[in-house]
Amino acid sequence: MTDAEPGALMTAEIDQQPNMLATIAQNRADIAAVAEDIANHPPRFALLAARGSSDHAAIYAKYLIEVLLGLPVGLVSPSTTTLYGARPDLRDVLLVSVSQSGGSPDLLEVTQAAREAGARTVAVSNTPSSQLFAAADLAVDIGAGQERAVAATKTYTATLLSLYLLVDAIRGGKGEAAADIGERAEATLRDSADQVARAVDRYRFADRVVAAARGYSYATALESSLKLAETSYLQTRAYSGADLLHGPVAAVDEETAVLGVTSTGRGGDVMGDVLAAVGDRGADVLAVGSAASRMPAALRIDVPETVEEIAPVLEILPVQRLALRLSLARGGNPDNPRGLHKVTKTR
Repeated sequence: MTDAEPGALMTAEIDQQPNMLATIAQNRADIAAVAEDIANHPPRFALLAARGSSDHAAIYAKYLIEVLLGLPVGLVSPSTTTLYGARPDLRDVLLVSVSQSGGSPDLLEVTQAAREAGARTVAVSNTPSSQLFAAADLAVDIGAGQERAVAATKTYTATLLSLYLLVDAIRGGKGEAAADIGERAEATLRDSADQVARAVDRYRFADRVVAAARGYSYATALESSLKLAETSYLQTRAYSGADLLHGPVAAVDEETAVLGVTSTGRGGDVMGDVLAAVGDRGADVLAVGSAASRMPAALRIDVPETVEEIAPVLEILPVQRLALRLSLARGGNPDNPRGLHKVTKTR
C-alpha cells in the first residue's frame, strides 16, 4: 500500500501505536520531572483546556485527577478568555492545556492569560517547537512522532497515556499499570481484526450512530463518535450512559446503531442496563471493551483487560480501525476527509 492510496496513512499510524505506547511507557523521566514540580506546588484545583480529540483526552484527564488525586477539576471554555476577556483569579491553580498540534490560537491565549493570572501552566502536546510549549511553565512532549492523516489516531492514544503517566507520577506512582501497554495494544489490534470486519459489514450502510459509556470510558465514547463522523460522515452523538437514559433514549429506535464502551470496572459494570434499555427499543448494539462479552449486544469487540483507568488507551484502537474501514467501505478517504484540516484555527 502506497501513501497515495486512500487510508494508507491512517492504517500506518494505527499500526504504529503498540511500539509508540511501549516507548512512552518506558521513557517516563521527562513526565516524572513535570509531575515532581506539580507535586511540590500543590494546586487548589485544576483546569483543563483543549479542543477536538484533545478535548476528549482532557475529559479523560478530568476523571484521572478527580479520582486519583482527589482534586476538583473544571473544563475551560476558551471563549470566556478569547471573546469575552474574562480574567479570573487563578492563583494556586493548575491549568493543563492539551493540544496535539500546539497550534490552536485560543489555547495559546488561554495559557498565556492563565499564567498571568497566577496559574501553574502545563502544555501537553506533540509539537515541542510550538508557541504553546513556550507559553507554559511546564511541558509534556507526548512523543507520538509526525502524524500525517487528518484524523488523529496515534496522537490521541499518546496523549491519553502521557496524561495517565503524569497523574500517576504526581501521586507517587511509577507507571506500573502501563508497563505492558505496548503488548496489550498489539494484542488488541491483532485479536479484534475479525470482529472489526464483522462490524464493518454490519454498519457500512448505517446512517445514525450513538456512542455511550460511563466513567473513564466516556472519553472513548466521545472520541469514537468524532472518528466515525469525520471519516465516514455518519450522524453521530456521544452520551454518558446516564445522560442517554435521561431523555435522548427516546430518539433511539430500529434505525439506530449504538456503540457501547464497556470495560471491566465500575464504569463498565453499570453499562449493562444502558445497553439493555437501547436494545429493548430495537437499537443494533455493538459492545466494545474488556467487558463486552458480558453485555447484551448483537456484536462485540473484545479488548484485553487492564486496570480501569488506562482502559481508554486500548478501547479506542479497534474503533479507530472500524472508522478507517467503514470509511473505505463507503467510498471515502479517511486520510483526507472533505473539508477538514490537520490544525483547526479557532479563537
